[in-house]
Amino acid sequence: MRLATVLYENRARVVLALDDEMLLDLDKAAKFARYETDVFTNMQGVIDDGDYGLEQAHGLIRRADKRALIKIADVTFLPPIMPVQYRDCLVFETHLKNSFAAAEKMTGRTFDIAPVWYDQPIYYKGNRMSFVGHGADVIWPHHSDHLDIELELAIVIGKQGKDISIEDAPSHIFGYTILNDISARDTQMVEMSGQLGPAKGKDFDTGNILGPYILTADEVSHPVEMDMQARVNGQIWGGGNSRDMHHNFADIIAHISAAETLYPGEVIGSGTVGTGCGLETGKQLTPGDSFELEIDGIGTLANRIVKAAI
Repeated sequence: MRLATVLYENRARVVLALDDEMLLDLDKAAKFARYETDVFTNMQGVIDDGDYGLEQAHGLIRRADKRALIKIADVTFLPPIMPVQYRDCLVFETHLKNSFAAAEKMTGRTFDIAPVWYDQPIYYKGNRMSFVGHGADVIWPHHSDHLDIELELAIVIGKQGKDISIEDAPSHIFGYTILNDISARDTQMVEMSGQLGPAKGKDFDTGNILGPYILTADEVSHPVEMDMQARVNGQIWGGGNSRDMHHNFADIIAHISAAETLYPGEVIGSGTVGTGCGLETGKQLTPGDSFELEIDGIGTLANRIVKAAI
């Protein structure tokens, strides 16, 4: 199933994509089906309800009451979930090598991949409050002159756990979605020379984009193998396949959960797929650019960047 959170008739609704044109309002459909549940009032409720909530959703697909149908053209997409915690990893070697080569040209410094990168997943915690959804405008931060997209696959945690084993880790994944981690490259280069970060290179309002859908984990084999492509103004910038992750999501979950509890509703990004950003190929965004990130099975996350007058 592909699930989303949309704004329709001035109310946020959890919906299920029936096809490329129609959505099913799950809460309304549940009421028409006389389900005694309020699970479908928000995505966190669906996640917290676990397998039972998904079973109920499958039942609603079969019944698909016409009074609960909504046209995709009539909704505004919100982030499918506002993460209870947000972490972003760096697990694609090609992206790292390409980015280091670009950084060497920009700074004159030499960068090498640290051995620890191969030994364990590396990640940072970002601003969970800055997320926007498919179709939203991204506001250019005034402290940067060099902005970039980042094409990433992300997971949504569906089950609480601590010290999770690699073998059990896939059962903790609720689903998969697309993440665009907009990056202020000039700011990032400066601040990370201080051996900490990223901070303002990543953290600014509307700088994180999620969606449009969460593809539930029962639709995906593990480790995931999904084609990924990034386009700006209709031109292909790059992309790859999630099979090239050096550390897969089971490795990531096991590492992060060591002596630390993971909670339902957390979002963890893969980091950028090789050639999934402009830095790797000498490109950068300009005000007014439109960009599309597409991952097989999930859909296309499309947005525009605008620069407000100061």
